[in-house]
Amino acid sequence: MMGGMTGEKTRTMTSTPIRTSAGTESENETPAMRAWTTRLVVVGIVLAALNLRPAITSLGALLEEVRGGLGMSGSVAGLLTSVPPLCFAVFGVMAPRLARRFGPGAVVCAGMVAITAGLAIRPYAGNTAGFLAASALALMGIAVSNVLMPVIVKRWFPDRVGSMTGLYSMALALGTSTAAAVTVPMTDALGGSWQSGLAVWAGLAAAAIVPWIALVRARGAESVSGSTAPRTDAGTRTPARHEPDEFRITRSRTAWALAVFFGLQATAAYITMGWMAQIFRDAGVSAGTAGLLLAVTMVMGVPLAFVIPRLATRLPHQGPIVVALGACGLAGYAGLYFAPAGGAWAWALLLGVSNCAFPLALTMVGMRARTGAGVAKLSAFAQSTGYLLSIPGPLLVGVLYQHSGGWGLPLALMAGLMVPQIAVGILAGRNRTVEDEAARRPQS
Repeated sequence: MMGGMTGEKTRTMTSTPIRTSAGTESENETPAMRAWTTRLVVVGIVLAALNLRPAITSLGALLEEVRGGLGMSGSVAGLLTSVPPLCFAVFGVMAPRLARRFGPGAVVCAGMVAITAGLAIRPYAGNTAGFLAASALALMGIAVSNVLMPVIVKRWFPDRVGSMTGLYSMALALGTSTAAAVTVPMTDALGGSWQSGLAVWAGLAAAAIVPWIALVRARGAESVSGSTAPRTDAGTRTPARHEPDEFRITRSRTAWALAVFFGLQATAAYITMGWMAQIFRDAGVSAGTAGLLLAVTMVMGVPLAFVIPRLATRLPHQGPIVVALGACGLAGYAGLYFAPAGGAWAWALLLGVSNCAFPLALTMVGMRARTGAGVAKLSAFAQSTGYLLSIPGPLLVGVLYQHSGGWGLPLALMAGLMVPQIAVGILAGRNRTVEDEAARRPQS
């Protein structure tokens, strides 16, 4: 399997065996039905990915207005920016169990429904507690979808892990940057109400429900099955079986390294999404320009999120990519410290490149496990543990900002965290699998 992932095979859409959202194949599908279903899966993946960050970056662009409207202090606003990783840690760990019970496709569909409801409700909740509760509902949907995207890619496109990971990472980055760029001008066009500017993103989430409903309905009982029935190389069907999943993920050093790497890159990303616009505004940049600068940071992920996973799958060790991204982050933080307004566009670009550690981490999840069950375990462990580790970062930045009266200490913290991120990323990028590592560890 590792050989197939490191050197992706070239196949057409219609020639790839079609799997249900749980990994099974239909005996009765014609080639035309298989092609249609595969295209529907691709559309579903892209639309789902587009909705995995607007709930966060739209809020970052209007954070000052939300703080004023709800009467939040700087520390409470820092808590608000810590809610996403908390929800991702708490709810993401549930995703593999839900997927085994209902099927990954059905769980992602439910996740899109939760995102739609949360985004529609939260602007009109009326108080901070209600705003946080509705945000948590949307983030719950994002959390389970975050974990299951690598699983769906591994099962539907096992020979194109890099390119399909790049596709949904690119869509994720596009949704992230679009929300950052257009939320402020769209709010102005809707009469200046921050409630309307946030609520409009529920429409995009509603659109993502449609293909997943169609997939779940089309696949029927198969889409909620937990079994797998892979084909042999000759195209014949083997008996249904469960992929081996009896190893303990916590026995793998690579799993721990990847979890810490995921946590540190998430810390940097959520600090950036939650606070970077405010850094520029405090330096004298207008609200609209600050939103555009945040959008530039996010939009850098659109092309790079497609390129980096494809490059990563062709390298035996992903350490050099980790080092290059980390160096860009250190340079960007230094620029924000010394000349936040004068070199704003350059710092936005550098931090945008650095934030592409996220699609790299997702790609390594697919590369560091041999089986679909292994990917599910590693994805849940790395993302849930990583997001749990990232919770204090945005909150600590808010506290340091409020009590120091400036951005010197917060920026020093951000730069300091980049050093261990590089170190653990190098360890996570080594060419090995979590199943093999767990098997080699002594049983307790």
